[in-house]
Parts: sequence; structure tokens; C-alpha cells
Amino acid sequence: MEGNGLEGDGSNGEALGKCLTGLVDDGSTESHRYYLSRRTVLEMLRDRGYAVPSSEIDLSLQEFRAIHGQTPDFDSLRLSVTHRSDPSKRMLVVFYGPGIVKISGIRLIAGLITSKESLSGLIFIVQNHVTNQALKALDDFSFKVEIFQITDLLVNITKHVLKPRHQVLTEHEKQRLLQKYSIEEKQLPRLLKKDAIARYYGFEKGQVVKVMYDGEITESHVTYRCVW
Repeated sequence: MEGNGLEGDGSNGEALGKCLTGLVDDGSTESHRYYLSRRTVLEMLRDRGYAVPSSEIDLSLQEFRAIHGQTPDFDSLRLSVTHRSDPSKRMLVVFYGPGIVKISGIRLIAGLITSKESLSGLIFIVQNHVTNQALKALDDFSFKVEIFQITDLLVNITKHVLKPRHQVLTEHEKQRLLQKYSIEEKQLPRLLKKDAIARYYGFEKGQVVKVMYDGEITESHVTYRCVW
């Protein structure tokens, strides 16, 4: 009598179902979420041109838990990186807990930044609602603050097989493109700043992005979009 596919292959009687145990995560969901979001934000910073060690991105879940435990401390997850081509540009990444982000929390973050630190940006990873007062407080920072929900970073959207490659044109390249086709930037197809891809790369309004498609499904072609 044939087995049902879970009892074994008939050779040694070992249950095939045990092969699935390697896919089971016995650790905490919390640590897994922090691990995935941390890896994505490191990849995001690397793709923006920041110096991120490969060893940090390639860290396994088990290695992450060995360092940070099953309930990671937010302070230990905080990190900062400098830009490869411009060391004066430095980005700080701060994780926030599961509670609502209030103005008191923003003040706490402001206290973490010393007067000696020269930051060009802050990536703020939250898990809950950010109050209007807290958002206004973020406007007082002297550098750009980007807010991401942790759930937005569990998967790196740029790794999807259908996602095209994006490259920001220099100002000179942008002007050459507009002159070549005798158009203004407002005549180009738009890419909204709130678009997931635009947020991933940190695109700014007015930038022109070269979008390159390459694949059997999408076929190879290039288009240009202006960030709005």
C-alpha cells in the first residue's frame, strides 16, 4: 500500500514531514521582525550609496539572535553609516517600540543625538501610529527625517523579479535629456515621493529617474520619470 507522502519513502521509514522542521522558526516573532527590517534598511542604505559592511547584511537570523536576543533592545539596534563618496553625509537609524509615537518619544530621540553629531538624515522605524504633535516635532530637526512602518521593511521590494532598476540622473544628465526631447520636466511621467520605490531610494522632488526594465516578461526598455 502506498504511503500518503508524509510517512516516508519506503527505504528507511523516516517521516518526510521531518524535513519541514528546518523551516520552522522556534524563536520569537518579535526578534524575527527586527531582524528582517534591520536587514532591509541596511540594504536600502547600501543602495543609496552608504558604506554598509556585507557582514552586517549577511548576518543570519541565528547570529542576530545570538547578539540581540529574542527581545532586542532598541538602543542596541540603533546604527549610523556614512556615505561612500561623501563622508560628511551620515545617516542615523532609530527603531521605536510597539507603542504610539508621542512627542515625548521624539524628545527622547532628540536626546540621543549629541551636539557633536553631524547628521544628514534620520530613518525612524516605528510599529504604531505617530501623533500629529510628534510629526510636528520631527519638523524641528535640522535634517531630513524619514518614517517607515516596520511592516514596510519586512521584505525588500526591489528584489522582486518584476521590479525595474532605478538610477537618478545628475543635474547635467537631466538637462541633456530635457533638451534632447525638447520637453520640460513636468511633461515626464511622474513618480510620487510617497511611492514605495521612491521612499526606498530616498528620491527628492524634481529629480529625474532612469527606469530600466530587463526581463522576459517586461521586455528590455528604458523610461524616465520625474519625482513629484
